[in-house]
Amino acid sequence: MSIDASKLSGARRKPAPAFSLLRAAILRPEFTALISTIAVFLFFAIVAGNAGFLTFVGTRNYLQVAAMIGIVGTPITLLLVAGEFDLSVGTMIGAAGVIVAYPIVNLGWPLWAATGLGLGVAALVGIINGLLIVRVNIPSFLVTLGMMFVLRGLGLAGSLIIAGTTQVFGIKAKLAGDPLLHLFAGTLFDLPVSIYWWVGLALLGAHVLGNTRFGNWILAAGGDRDAAAKMGIPVARVKIILYVLTAMAAVLVGMLNMFYVDMADVGQGLGKEFEGITAAVVGGTAITGGLGSPIGTVIGALMFGMISQGFFYTDINDSWFYAIVGGMLLAAVVINTYARRAALLQRGRK
Repeated sequence: MSIDASKLSGARRKPAPAFSLLRAAILRPEFTALISTIAVFLFFAIVAGNAGFLTFVGTRNYLQVAAMIGIVGTPITLLLVAGEFDLSVGTMIGAAGVIVAYPIVNLGWPLWAATGLGLGVAALVGIINGLLIVRVNIPSFLVTLGMMFVLRGLGLAGSLIIAGTTQVFGIKAKLAGDPLLHLFAGTLFDLPVSIYWWVGLALLGAHVLGNTRFGNWILAAGGDRDAAAKMGIPVARVKIILYVLTAMAAVLVGMLNMFYVDMADVGQGLGKEFEGITAAVVGGTAITGGLGSPIGTVIGALMFGMISQGFFYTDINDSWFYAIVGGMLLAAVVINTYARRAALLQRGRK
């Protein structure tokens, strides 16, 4: 009885199921962020566990920080996957807070009307960003950088001209009894509503990207725009919609911030665009487009929140915060580059 050596050799070369699962997990864009977040949690649990990091209040604090980053980080992730990014998000957060708060406090508007105004302005900003990028063909870096300065200038000058100040106070008192107030200022199981907004939007973003035609369009637009256009995918429309959604997410964060401190300030939100981008990239999203995961961004935002709040429970100088975040960002970019190459190579073999 003869044995087919080629079949035997092929059987030996076939990877074990456990190895295949491990390889698939490692190639997932969220893998690095998950390992890093576990390491960060264990570090602060050991160093600051007895100081309050592991308490319910400590957990709630870093979840609150992570939620604000993660809410805006979800549409930023989709935008990055599509091959674009937005530097105007942080300024939009501050401007949106004042846009919503002023008519409530000074004109007696109900919350639904003020929210509609804020979302309408955000949609306009997103459309302008998108059209300049996809129609005039200006790089997103320049367009959104310019929009960042425009919004900052209009926010400062406009609020001073209209209200005489860049801050608006007493918002909750004006909305006492408003049925929509609890959607932005309430708690559930003693956790701020911002955490539930964060989780809900992240799950929605993951579903859209992974299970819908629009999600396939986003991936195609970021992978190869020319090829996507030849296939009939409306690349320009997809990107404009994503810019609108990103600006609207900034309005939501601005409102949640506003009700959390019961004050709107044009300066709120500055730098949030970088935190959102950092959470997305640390979470496995490729800055070059075509690869990413809103769930990875959830993990990246969670790690960001842990690091941000963890320092308060230790004797470590919090000046190290940005150095640590910057180092993690650089490491994530390097790892994501190799992960993208491996993922593309695996797809090519299939």
